[in-house]
Amino acid sequence: MKVLVLGSGVIGVTSAYYLARAGHEVTVIDRQPEPALETSFANAGEVSPGYSSPWAGPGVPVKAVKWLLMKHGPLVIRPKLDPVMWLWLLKMLRNCTAARYAVNKSRMIPIAEYSRDCLRALRAEIGIRYDERERGTLQLFREQAQLDHTGDDIAVLKQYGVPYEVLDRGGCIAAEPALAAVKDKIAGGLRLPQDETGDCHIFTQALALEAEKIGVRFRFNVGIDGLNADATRITGVATGAGVMRADAYVVALGSYSPRLVRPLGVSLPVYPVKGYSITVPVSDADGAPVSTVMDESYKVAITRLGNRIRVGGTAEVSGYSTKLYAARRATLDHSLTELFPRGGDLSKASFWCGLRPMTPDGPPVIGATRYANLHLNTGHGTLGWTMACGSGRVLADLLSGKRPDIDTKELSIDRYDHRFG
Repeated sequence: MKVLVLGSGVIGVTSAYYLARAGHEVTVIDRQPEPALETSFANAGEVSPGYSSPWAGPGVPVKAVKWLLMKHGPLVIRPKLDPVMWLWLLKMLRNCTAARYAVNKSRMIPIAEYSRDCLRALRAEIGIRYDERERGTLQLFREQAQLDHTGDDIAVLKQYGVPYEVLDRGGCIAAEPALAAVKDKIAGGLRLPQDETGDCHIFTQALALEAEKIGVRFRFNVGIDGLNADATRITGVATGAGVMRADAYVVALGSYSPRLVRPLGVSLPVYPVKGYSITVPVSDADGAPVSTVMDESYKVAITRLGNRIRVGGTAEVSGYSTKLYAARRATLDHSLTELFPRGGDLSKASFWCGLRPMTPDGPPVIGATRYANLHLNTGHGTLGWTMACGSGRVLADLLSGKRPDIDTKELSIDRYDHRFG
């Protein structure tokens, strides 16, 4: 069938690739001139199934107050007269219980691990390259108290069979030798050896080229104005290039997805949470990370991408604003210079932000809607890169009427109800 995919970020491109591989005639529409120029452009670079956890969890409301008061805190809220923002925050708070956390985590781990497996299969099948490394992720604790409170996290890792290593200071340095220069700042760490890293932007652009080889057509510089529909089906997409029609439609517009489907009466609880990053050229290879180090104190990820270091962090709830704030860069600079003072040249850093499409419960939204030919693939939050390949593949299976390799029932929009949103 003819399928229109709306959005050419990593979710849209992976969806298009797997749909084409399943035999569909696929066209991708995007307002940008190239793939992956928005939220997929300069994210933290982690492919981390082991860290696929909901932000909403027990204790988070208390932690949030502390974070808001920190100079280099990981959370920023810029209040707006936007009822959608406050409703989304309320729904997130309702998910901050141990019971809801367990349910939401159980929905995230399978799609994240399946996605990692799909990514590995892609590398083997088409030889795609994107500054990838398979060196694990190190969650670094600066204080003993942080290390002492890893019991709940370790219990979850055990529950889902995720390999892990609890490391002392020496173990952290063995995993990341450059940390030897700042050993006094290290209490210990939790390492997930099966996690990976890579440049999401490079990957998405490379996969778009592969998708074109198997028939996918990309229409760039085309703004999407709205969806036309009758009572049961989408009849077309209103764009700056006219109305485009297909047999099926996939909305993969990240944070902008709810705005597109809301006029149709589809309530999609996805809200943008801004994240920041800096990209720094490596100035001393021996002083740079070999993979990803998660600085637990500031919730900042420091990732090696080829001859660059990507430093990403901050959760800023400020609507659809993409304004860059110097204070947020200061946090990223601080974390990098504290842990890898010789690794990168900050004077040559580029500063960026993107809007992560967050659901209040954590899992993405993948699958059909009440309109028979309208499908969603969005709401991945900070885990779009981690979950992209698996999400694209299961979306293609669902749209094709094929049973996916994993159970996706609880990833559909139908999971939301009046109690939990």
